[in-house]
Amino acid sequence: MTIGMTRIALAATAGLLLGTAGAANAALLVSGAVGGAPTGVSYESFDALTPGSTASTLLGSGITINFMTNAQPVTGSVAGQYAAPFISNSNGALFGDPTVSGPDSTVYITTGSTGSIATAMVELVFTDPQKYFGLLWGSVDDYNTLEFFNGAVSVGSVTGSDVTASPNGDQGVNGTLYVNINSTLEFTRVVATSSQFAFEFDNVAFNDEIVSVPEPLTLATLGAGLMGIGMAARRRRA
Repeated sequence: MTIGMTRIALAATAGLLLGTAGAANAALLVSGAVGGAPTGVSYESFDALTPGSTASTLLGSGITINFMTNAQPVTGSVAGQYAAPFISNSNGALFGDPTVSGPDSTVYITTGSTGSIATAMVELVFTDPQKYFGLLWGSVDDYNTLEFFNGAVSVGSVTGSDVTASPNGDQGVNGTLYVNINSTLEFTRVVATSSQFAFEFDNVAFNDEIVSVPEPLTLATLGAGLMGIGMAARRRRA
């Protein structure tokens, strides 16, 4: 059973990149679920990137992706370095991936480790300001961080602990969540870092307005199910 998780992350953090100009408060509504669905109107699969090539690239979606030090586009998995996110519930379909359930076999992104190389990071720069960002977040760890910027100003951040109650790097189906993030403040770039190996992600969605986020199973649905079990038990006792 997969339970969708919704949290509000309030963050005002210092910028990760040199030359940032302070921070502003944003309310980030974070919703993550195994087998969850992306929303928004623009999608990026990263499949046009060549594994191992770290040149700054303007992608077809309009995102410019920048790699710092040992961050890179990759495929497959390398023990102790990176592990492919897990596709489930056919949630790669909007990105051209026909996989129903299994490891992501397409190009995805790994950040590397700031613990090994202090400047390791991936930066996604948008042509226009955005208010929604979604991503397939693989083997979620509590030391994975997404920071949102409007120009040089940090507006908020999300860590693996904001996404799931068990950010333990599970490389199976239950360790990858599709995460949808709405922001009350506009952002023009997103920076992904990880203090250990690594932060892996794929299949980004984005939108310039806050969007409605579906979840395959919410806590309310779980509560209704438990209520039904309780009623059935009372009938059996009667």
